[in-house]
Amino acid sequence: MDEHTRDPGVAPPLGNPTGWHAGDRAPDSSAAGDEGGSTASDEGGSSGGPPDARAVGGYWEHATLRRATEHGVRLFNDGAYHESHDCFESEWYNYGSGTVESAFLHGMVQVAAGAYKHVDFENDAGMRSLFETALQYLDGVPGDFYGVDVDDVRETLRAALDDPSAVDGWRITLDDARPPAYPADYEYAERVDEEH
Repeated sequence: MDEHTRDPGVAPPLGNPTGWHAGDRAPDSSAAGDEGGSTASDEGGSSGGPPDARAVGGYWEHATLRRATEHGVRLFNDGAYHESHDCFESEWYNYGSGTVESAFLHGMVQVAAGAYKHVDFENDAGMRSLFETALQYLDGVPGDFYGVDVDDVRETLRAALDDPSAVDGWRITLDDARPPAYPADYEYAERVDEEH
């Protein structure tokens, strides 16, 4: 696990997707309470801070990836494809090529860009090209990665290659739901945009 992708304040998933370590302690658990590190009571509960995911029985391998994914999926589902793209792209830079995290994020960047081409520019040739690349990146990514139903994403992309209208109204599934965006998602995307 990379230290810079940790964040104990990122909430646990509703299920048990790839990337979530249910019931496990994070490697180097000294940061969770020994040697002056924060504890679950320091991070959440009655103190009013965010809950420590370890306190609820697990941790994210890369919590910042989960955070970017939540924001990116909800923005995508709201039709904010450019903002969704930015969320995935900014996190993508944290991972080296050849990792499943990099492949997933690069694929999702292509998914958001392809939807943007189709919906905002009516450029179906551009959409197809981006979706073909997305399918290459998403090949081999687990079907439930950081809560995203990647199997459904791949199925929808393949359908859109034959019939671009398959993208119209499509919402990505996250934790068995198709959540819309909240103001916090747009604020996150704006911060990401300002940082890059």
